[in-house]
Amino acid sequence: MDFEAVAKYSALHLKPTGLSLQYGTAGFRTKAGHLDHVMYRMGLLAVLRSRQTKSTIGVMVTASHNPEEDNGVKLVDPLGEMLTSAWEEYATRLANAEEQEIQSILTEICQKEAVKLHQYASVFIGRDTRPSSEKLSQSVIDGVSALGGQYHDYGLVTTPQLHYVVCCQNTQEHYGKGTVEGYYQKLSKAFGELTKQASSSGDDQMCLKIDCANGIGALKLKEMECYLPKKLLIHLYNDGTKDKLNHLCGADFVKVHQKPPLGLEIKPNERCCSFDGDADRIVYYYNDTVGHFHLVDGDKIATLISTFIKELLIKIGQTLKMAVVQTAYANGSSTRYLEETMKVPVHCTKTGVKHLHHKAQEFDIGVYFEANGHGTVLFSKAAEEKIRHMAKEEKENQKRKAAKMLENTIDLINQTVGDAISDMLVIEAILALKGLTVQQWDAIYTDLPNRQLKVKVADRRVIDTTDAERRAVTPPGLQEKIDELVKKYRVSRAFVRPSGTEDVVRVYSEADTQENADSLAHEVSLAVYYLAGGIGEPPQPVC
Repeated sequence: MDFEAVAKYSALHLKPTGLSLQYGTAGFRTKAGHLDHVMYRMGLLAVLRSRQTKSTIGVMVTASHNPEEDNGVKLVDPLGEMLTSAWEEYATRLANAEEQEIQSILTEICQKEAVKLHQYASVFIGRDTRPSSEKLSQSVIDGVSALGGQYHDYGLVTTPQLHYVVCCQNTQEHYGKGTVEGYYQKLSKAFGELTKQASSSGDDQMCLKIDCANGIGALKLKEMECYLPKKLLIHLYNDGTKDKLNHLCGADFVKVHQKPPLGLEIKPNERCCSFDGDADRIVYYYNDTVGHFHLVDGDKIATLISTFIKELLIKIGQTLKMAVVQTAYANGSSTRYLEETMKVPVHCTKTGVKHLHHKAQEFDIGVYFEANGHGTVLFSKAAEEKIRHMAKEEKENQKRKAAKMLENTIDLINQTVGDAISDMLVIEAILALKGLTVQQWDAIYTDLPNRQLKVKVADRRVIDTTDAERRAVTPPGLQEKIDELVKKYRVSRAFVRPSGTEDVVRVYSEADTQENADSLAHEVSLAVYYLAGGIGEPPQPVC
């Protein structure tokens, strides 16, 4: 290992004193000015990971839905998945290391992971539209170069596009052509084929307003428009030409504030959606005829997609094992609808996309979405082969047609990661094929009123949970108190979990009315405050 080059470059990317960061599901995220050394070191780590896996590794410079002043970085593993847990720990250690410790940590990683230092290393780099991203991606390039790795800088791409090209590269393009153009071609071809079956009645069927969060999604949709069939009319708002990234717009803003983004006028019953800053999340919404705002979130997206796939599986006569994977935050109505009406098994995991992704891999077809709109569908190799074989060889016309629709659905979905563009096209295709308006989709089931609150505590680690974060193990007496409170309300539930990033405990409640959901959340917050070391003023009732 050329430690001289590592040290020389490292001197150009010094770590601010006292800064400590943690690599989580979203990678590293903080103020952009604090990240130069982290980017350089992630370039180093990406080279080691590439040599260890004998594969191309991705490095994405983005802070997703965070404010424009922030930035971040995440590594992409060979099949487009998120970085494996053991290497997340290496990332954290390397980012927080003092200058003189870098050499020993790199050596230790190489020894533990049997990294061959002369192995060819390849790293793909992408970035979002933040003002700080270009300079920070150059720091990543310095890290890759210091260890003699090769890199390809894709420049401005969505996070899912970088995941896609990494997967294509490492599957010898079996997954698709490993370019941004290849991504557009694959998705638009599948979308065109899938929507051929849609009824041609109703010219407004495929009209959609898209809030692009003033981010990369706008640039990429503009590039992609010429590939898409003319029957899909998309109108872009918050396209980054004049306002700040994620400011009063984007999927996270719409979900949290339960209202439309700034800069988008909605007429009654118009179908609208919002991407987040790096285009890996999507939520839909509309205003009804009396002006009430309706959010159609990740739970409803998962329900729409899984219902569509289940119906096609019935048509082709296949007993492939399908399941929907949710977190404890999924609305109870969605879980009940899927299990009781659609007879689709539902599994619950801990919060965090990587937990959902891993669980979804256990099934022939695994559908997962977080309520915030991040999610996708995974097809096992065996399921995919079976479907493709039927689409080609099935003698019975109706079965072959249904198998072909499933095959196009497979090609339209970005299986590597949640992808706002891909998910949008899947949703638009299903709505067109089923002849559904956004209101009819929303009416599949009615969400139970719910409330989310935060309680400040001295140390969030006093809360330990089990059963996919739905029950508290510590502190003693807390879960018993929650159980007692839940019994007071109809169709209710509540859970608490420690935040992954700050000393707060998150409280979630559901009940038959909003008033009861608010009241239950407040009572549970008080229990947390008194039993788990709350600080500051006791929680006040929800206004």
